Amino acid sequence: MKILHTADLHLGQVIYQNYDRTDEHDCFFSQLEQWCREERPDALVVSGDVFDIQQPSAATWKNFTDRFVRLHEASPGMHIVIVAGNHDSASRIQSHNAVWKLADVHLVGMPPPAGPTAADGWQTRFVVKLPGGYVVALPYMTGERTATLQALLDFVEADNTDRKPVVMTGHLAVTGCDTTGHDFDIGHTRTQAPASLGTGYDYLALGHIHKPQTIGHEQDCMNPDVTYPAPVIRYAGSALHVSCDENYPHTASCVEIDRHGGLVRIRQLRIRELRHFYTLPSPDTSFTCAEDALEGIRQFAEEKGKGYIRLQIDCRASLPSDFSQMAYALIEPYGDELRYNPKILWTGTPDTPREETAKPKFEVAEIQQMTDPMLFIEKTWAQYPELDLDEVREAFVEIEAEMKRMEEEDSTSGKKAKKN
Repeated sequence: MKILHTADLHLGQVIYQNYDRTDEHDCFFSQLEQWCREERPDALVVSGDVFDIQQPSAATWKNFTDRFVRLHEASPGMHIVIVAGNHDSASRIQSHNAVWKLADVHLVGMPPPAGPTAADGWQTRFVVKLPGGYVVALPYMTGERTATLQALLDFVEADNTDRKPVVMTGHLAVTGCDTTGHDFDIGHTRTQAPASLGTGYDYLALGHIHKPQTIGHEQDCMNPDVTYPAPVIRYAGSALHVSCDENYPHTASCVEIDRHGGLVRIRQLRIRELRHFYTLPSPDTSFTCAEDALEGIRQFAEEKGKGYIRLQIDCRASLPSDFSQMAYALIEPYGDELRYNPKILWTGTPDTPREETAKPKFEVAEIQQMTDPMLFIEKTWAQYPELDLDEVREAFVEIEAEMKRMEEEDSTSGKKAKKN
């Protein structure tokens, strides 16, 4: 059995408040389409976070449809298995399942019931049976559901009399994973022990953590071709660099499994970036004044003219209040090819405390009318110059996704209870 494994597409992402990434996703999908055509896998597995937000635009949905139709056309015999991640709307993903199934595309959004019984056949909604093996498809779930996962794997085990390979996919963080590039200053990621995920799979295709890695095999993290005895747990990594901190190669995984309980071969397919992320002047040095920083931007623009840039500046440097506007003015002639991250990396220790910014004043009525917490944060941003608004927005998106998913699960349980 052969699969292509990718995850964390984050379609529709707008990065650093200004920049649409549609062309970067086009670049990724052109490579993925080529791999599907060349490798002819039994299945393409997408392990969650298909979209960047729960309510993507109509244009983003159209891009999703167009891209996956082309993937199906590139390899007509290939099944596509897509599960919802924490950034996705479980109900929206699930609602498209019936139509897409006609093209051998399986969309799994809603998680299995928390207390399933063995008699109602619920397992069939989460098991994709292929000629060469099985894919157990699990979306993002709140809390551990070891009994549910094991019930699914036992269901497959009972049917798998020919000892065909078993792949399970999910969207979560397991204990021991390398979270390099993820910023947990705001909130945190809950991890699960691998033992809580049940037994009986040969390859666990995970999403959620953006760095490509095989759990328990850190030394082989970026080895392009390795083989391990089953079972194997792997993060394919995100399709794109989602932030400047993800300064490692991104890949998709081509996985071949000879038999159930046999050997798992993993080949990493390096993803070519349309735009690279750069830190100026370099990760181990800093600008010491505004003039040098602006000159660094100008020189980079003339030499490369393309990519994402962020600045590393000594905290004793004094920047004018319109520094960001000056930086944007320097890159404006390069259009969308050169992109600026306004979050500055400060280094060193300040000689004197920074002057406190005057606190903004609000009318009581104005505060009462603020239904979006981000509105208040944006209006008070000047008091916290090192606060990254993108990170705060992402934190609120995750909180909103978690609350919505819990509501959907409660609603589903309530409907079943009434039916019974």
